[in-house]
Amino acid sequence: MKHLPNILTLSRIFVIPVLIASFYLPAPWGNWVAFVVFTLAGITDYFDGLIARTFEVTSKLGQFLDPVADKLMVAATLLMLTAFGTISGIHILAAMVILLREILVSGLREFLSGMEVSVPVTKIAKWKTAFQMIALGALLIGNAAPPWLPAMEIGLTLLWLSAIFTLYTGYDYLKAGLRHF
Repeated sequence: MKHLPNILTLSRIFVIPVLIASFYLPAPWGNWVAFVVFTLAGITDYFDGLIARTFEVTSKLGQFLDPVADKLMVAATLLMLTAFGTISGIHILAAMVILLREILVSGLREFLSGMEVSVPVTKIAKWKTAFQMIALGALLIGNAAPPWLPAMEIGLTLLWLSAIFTLYTGYDYLKAGLRHF
């Protein structure tokens, strides 16, 4: 049980090539494979944290790898959705805001950890993550969605909502971090 959270976290990193490869599968199968891989990765993210907290088996490796795995999965998904034209035009701006904030917050956390300062995750940041994951899941399904499910509209709307929350939380993290410079 002690190593299970780290194994779950590593599994999210190891499935990124599978996620990327799914974009090269013919539609609609590729869309659904990407969605399933992304969803399973999200589920492992939830359970690795739950297991680590419940059984008090947190580790330095897990504390490092968990946010890295999340950011790698999100970045790979955003880049592939953009490369394959699912996210295009003005919507690329929302994707870039999300991607750049992830890099900024990662760098800030790395810098602050050297000073033994922790930046806690806020409720708004959790909402941002939830909207972002639903948006990316919907965009992965894209036009392969059944006719009654407007996946593209849901995905793009939530992508923009995520970008707005991303700006807010990014500013919050930056403001908190600047106090330690």
